[in-house]
Amino acid sequence: MQIHLSRPDITDKEIDAVISVLKSPNLSLGPKLGEFEQNFANYIGRKRAVAVNSGTSGLFLCLSAMGIKPGDEVITTPFTFIASATTIMMCGAKPVFVDIDPVSLNINPEKIEAAITEKTKAILPVEIFGNPAGFDKICKIANKHNLLVIEDSCEALGSSLNGKMAGNFGQMSVFAFYPNKQITTGEGGMILTDNDNLADLCVSLRNQGRDISAGPPRAKSNGWLSHQRLGYNFRLSDINCALGITQLSRINEIKSKREQVAKWYCEMLSDENRLIVPKAIEGCDVSWFVFVVRLVEPSRDKRDMILDKMTNEGIQVSNYFPPVHLMPFIANEFNYKQGDFPITERFCESTIALPFYNDLSRDQIAIVCQKLEEILD
Repeated sequence: MQIHLSRPDITDKEIDAVISVLKSPNLSLGPKLGEFEQNFANYIGRKRAVAVNSGTSGLFLCLSAMGIKPGDEVITTPFTFIASATTIMMCGAKPVFVDIDPVSLNINPEKIEAAITEKTKAILPVEIFGNPAGFDKICKIANKHNLLVIEDSCEALGSSLNGKMAGNFGQMSVFAFYPNKQITTGEGGMILTDNDNLADLCVSLRNQGRDISAGPPRAKSNGWLSHQRLGYNFRLSDINCALGITQLSRINEIKSKREQVAKWYCEMLSDENRLIVPKAIEGCDVSWFVFVVRLVEPSRDKRDMILDKMTNEGIQVSNYFPPVHLMPFIANEFNYKQGDFPITERFCESTIALPFYNDLSRDQIAIVCQKLEEILD
């Protein structure tokens, strides 16, 4: 592969930070965990942060801590990475999908109220591709109907809406640090909240249900083998946290690099009338996660042909995303079918995620755009 779809931006600073932890006696539940959590809470502007081993784990713990249980319904979007829906299912609840807004590609606030039933307990909206458009309206609807909001900010680190940073809209929010995200810890995630009780519960749940005061197993009397509730091993090691601390310290540099890559794409594809190129939405400062273009005339066959030919040219591309409600195990479980969410389904047939990462050069972007236009011809 000549040009990859995504690549992490790792410098000597990150490598030195990880090596420093490896030379210490604290590979897990050490000082880097608390430092990463505090730095992240400070950056987002929330009271508490709880580090976990993935964004998926974070969403599941938020839903669990907020009491989502079998028989409940949680409203979410069908245009997302699958974890937004499967974490609801992990709690035994039903994901109730609402179609997307054709401009923002986020869940359409105007369609949410029609999906609310007596079983609805929460809304789990997703800031698709880092875009928080409509989240203020979603929160107003939730408040009106006394619903919880779990904000999936896994793609939106550094984004804001009318000056309010992503991660501050829901009672709880979750970020993720997979290697294609704005910052990476290899694998990892972070829960944010201003509620101490919810944060403490998540701390316990991520650590096998132990009391939050239980430290590492250095003494029999410290409660390490005392478990208060059913819990999980969703801990994030100090190795990962050291990487995250350094990455987060570079977030402004990283955002700037990604914005430049997006600008180059927009410039080079500005005259391509067969594609819909991402555009800024009023009030949104988007921290770019991916760069996804769409065919003006949706066609899965044509789109898939383009993906195959681009890949054969050594340029890694992908579709973002297939419709979640049509994943066979979800469709079979809840009787979702083709045609239920037409805007999502139409857009899912037309998406092409182009190579996008911090150090993608202008010359590489020119090659990607040239090959794409040649294939479109």
